[in-house]
Amino acid sequence: MMQYENVAEAVRAIQARTTLKPRVALILGSGLGDLAAELVDATAIPYAEIPHFARSTVIGHAGRLLLGTLEGVPVVVMQGRFHLYEGYSPEVITFPIRVMRLLGAEILIVTNAAGGVNPAYATGDIMLLKDHIFLPGMAGLNPLIGPNDERFGERFPPLAHAYDVELREVARTVAQSWPDLTLQEGIYTMVTGPNYETSAELRFLRTIGTDAVGMSTVPEVVVARHMRMRVLGLSLISNEATGDEEAEVNHEEVLEAANAARPKFTALVRGIIRSLQ
Repeated sequence: MMQYENVAEAVRAIQARTTLKPRVALILGSGLGDLAAELVDATAIPYAEIPHFARSTVIGHAGRLLLGTLEGVPVVVMQGRFHLYEGYSPEVITFPIRVMRLLGAEILIVTNAAGGVNPAYATGDIMLLKDHIFLPGMAGLNPLIGPNDERFGERFPPLAHAYDVELREVARTVAQSWPDLTLQEGIYTMVTGPNYETSAELRFLRTIGTDAVGMSTVPEVVVARHMRMRVLGLSLISNEATGDEEAEVNHEEVLEAANAARPKFTALVRGIIRSLQ
């Protein structure tokens, strides 16, 4: 099928630039891209130079694929991702996941900045994803809709345990060594954006069990599980979003919160990857 051939073409283009075979794929969300600077012997490839890759248009997303080592582990890093609100289809958004898997990555660590719907969460906390609610997918924007290519995965992949239990335990163990790091664990709900939610919508999300809300991540997780990757998800709580706030959130504040939390977030991710050696 055509998508498999497009993925293979992208893989060949990347392999022409580096011989590194990644074990871990890492997606860096809004304001979290600085971790990419800590890779050793990294090859950086702008998305524009990879066949069939989309372009990242959001402030805080550099739009590069990097391959190198982090804590001695070979990794491939997306410095910036794609979103439904940019006008991209779910298939386009998740195309890089298929590429990174065929490059060799067995584990996906996906990160994002999210609003804290749970009133117990504070700005700067990090939430470990234990489950998700995929509202766009339930409404028909699922990346697996259409003909299924068995070379990627089975027609009806199970998602009941999308977030790897062992990787979550590793994250909890690493977090314990950082006393100023509050690691929550909860349910992430994806909405399409790009507008931030109304107060009524946030109260609805609380009612259905949401702990944090964002505009990304879940399509990538669905496709990663379709391709039998182990997944770990981390949300940086960039603002409170309980529905009771009087002040309005904006993207600049999200980036400022991400920047302030960057050292502890970076330490957590590095510690997790170190444990995978």
